[in-house]
Formats: sequence, structure tokens, C-alpha cells
Amino acid sequence: MAALGGKLTKKLVENLGPGRHGDGAGLYLVVDPSGARRWIVRVTVKGQKNRKGAPLRTDFGLGGADVVTLNQARERALEYRRMAKSGLNPRFNAKREIPTFEEIAQQVHIDRMPTWKNAKHGAQWINTLRDYAFPKIGRMPIDSIDQPEILMCLSPIWTDKHETARRLAQRLKVVLDVAKSKGFRSGENPVTAIKDAGVLPKVVKKTKHHKAMRWQDVPAFYADLTGRNAMAAKALMFTCLTGSRTGEVLGMRWDELDFEARLWACPAIRMKTGADHRVPLSDEMIAILEPLKALESDYVFEGQKRHRPLSNMAMLMLLRRMGVEGVTVHGFRSTFRDWASEAANAPREVAEMSLSHKVGSDVERAYARSDLLEKRRMLMQRWSSFACGADAKVVEVEFGQERLRRK
Repeated sequence: MAALGGKLTKKLVENLGPGRHGDGAGLYLVVDPSGARRWIVRVTVKGQKNRKGAPLRTDFGLGGADVVTLNQARERALEYRRMAKSGLNPRFNAKREIPTFEEIAQQVHIDRMPTWKNAKHGAQWINTLRDYAFPKIGRMPIDSIDQPEILMCLSPIWTDKHETARRLAQRLKVVLDVAKSKGFRSGENPVTAIKDAGVLPKVVKKTKHHKAMRWQDVPAFYADLTGRNAMAAKALMFTCLTGSRTGEVLGMRWDELDFEARLWACPAIRMKTGADHRVPLSDEMIAILEPLKALESDYVFEGQKRHRPLSNMAMLMLLRRMGVEGVTVHGFRSTFRDWASEAANAPREVAEMSLSHKVGSDVERAYARSDLLEKRRMLMQRWSSFACGADAKVVEVEFGQERLRRK
């Protein structure tokens, strides 16, 4: 067997950047993008085959580099190689090292990357643990964490940052559940025990609504928008008319639009509901989109960089430049909803589906599978006409028949 020695030094272990760095003889230092450092050893077990019939080659974790020194890692790697050479699988024959909380959390984060709705969500998941858990329990063995350690993380932010604390508790629970499934823990999850016992004080959540414009003020506001040539103005006009969310509009690509069918099909990946959503296009919406084709951009509402969308803040900043205070872009969804109820007398399910809200219970939705597209089309055309000030004639929609009345 190889002597204890290799390519790495103590200084390199402390300073190497992200990646997998070989010491030799199957020992590697793995440095995560977060800066976390851990040891793994790769061995080939003599006489054993994997499912494909090839020699059984397996990676084993040896612990974090902040608690396992270079020499200790080499000694453990040597032990694993000896077992593998003699035909013993280290997974079942080596003395098992208990990983730290941070090691398990980092692995859970990596394993779940394909399931995140977007990169931002994935970053938020690990960043919450990095900010509020790792400094206190990150280096602790995962099997030594119990209720006092969980409270040490949650208590300081439970009332002042309750929503953050609630998400932190969920993520702590997931990490500890995964550790139990891997055999590193036993017994009840301490996060569950704390919740069931009511140890932490009850916090009444205060609902915060997005500030919205009165629907009566929309025509004057929209008229001001139409006189502006900035791309942010075009995007805000379209957002206002469709009642869509900011991310849904700014991420829109040309292949999502069907001008012949007068439809915009927003894919599930950008929808809060996680389901595809069809938006009927009114005459006014199409009038906004048509001139933008000439830009030949990947995105309908192109930002300052070629083939990149507008910034998420572009429309809000435009509102501020216009002197419109106390209103958010998201608030136009509420504006539309108020108008649909108070002025259009639209049925609740039609108005709610126009905003891509789920209507009714799971059982009701299982039977009512229509998205009421044509009824929504009538409502959205009427809203567009109202917003654009074209209300000399008002379409009074009774959602089964239309009749015109002179205003």
C-alpha cells in the first residue's frame, strides 16, 4: 500500500478554490462554491461488481476538512483502500463517521437542485441555513442536535423575522429527516417536537397587501403611459392589461405567442401555480406587441442587454419616475379584480381564472376542467377597452350573450 503522503499541503487545503482536488491514491478534497471543504476517497472493491458488471468503484465521505486534518484523511483513506483491496466493502466494514449538520445540509441542497422552481429559490434555501443555522450548529455532528440546538437557531428571529424563522424551521426539519433516513439519527425530529409542544410563542401573521391603484384612475394613468416610448412603459402597459405577474411578462418569448389564435401561452415554469396558463390577447395587447417584433429579440420586452429581458425593477422604477406613489406593479392585479367585481359584474370564477388563481376545492377542479377561455376573452377585451379610455360604447358582458349600451 502507498505511504502516507500526497500532492496536497495544509496551506493548499485551506486556500484551494471550488472544485475536486486530488491528493493521490483516490483521496480528494472537495471544495463547494459556498467554501465548505470535505474529504472523499474513491476505492475499487476487489472481486465485486456493480450492476453493469464493471468493477465496483465507490466514493466515500471522510468528513469535513475543518474537523478532519490532511493526515487524518490520508489515514482513513488508507484504511478504506486496505479493506477494498482485501475484498471488503468499506460501506459495511469501516467505522462510520458521523457527518456534521452543514455537510448533510449541503448534500441535501445539491441533491434537490433539479427540483427547485428556479435558481433563486435554490439559493434562498441554502442561504437561510447559512445565515441562521450554520454559525450555531453547522459543525456539530448531526446525531447530537436536539431541541435546545434547534431553539438556539429559531428563538432569536421567531417574532422579529417570523416568516424567515418559519422557513428556517422547515429546512432544519428536512435536513434532520434526511440524516435519519441515512442512518445518522434516530428518534423524533426535534423540530416536530418543538412545534407539537407549542414551545415557541404563537405569532399572528399580518397580511400585507400590494398597494394598488383605484380602478377609476386607470384610464388617466394608462393615457400617460401611452405617451412614453421606453420599453418599461410597453411592458407595464401589457402587464396592466393582462393582470399578469411581473416575472410572467418579463420572461415572455415570442414562441409563446399565437397571433392568429390571439393567445399567449405562459409556461408552467414561470407560473406561481406551476401550471400552464393561457391569456387571451385583446386588440390593445396586440397593438403593444406587434411593433416589438422588429427588434428580433429572444425576449418580447428586451432590456439594456441584447437578447436579455428587462430588469424586474424596471416597471417599478418607471412608476416612481412618473410620480405614482403608493402603487406597486403587482397591485394592478388587485385593480383589475376590483374592476371586474364592481364595474363588470363578472362571475367570480371568470375573474379569478383571469388572474390564474385556483378556484374551488381539489374535487371541484377535478370536474371543472375548462379554463373558461372565451368568457375570459370577453372580460379581458372589456378591461382593455376601459383602460385605454375607449368606453364610448361599453360592452355589457352577461357571459352567455353580449349586448351594447350607449354610455
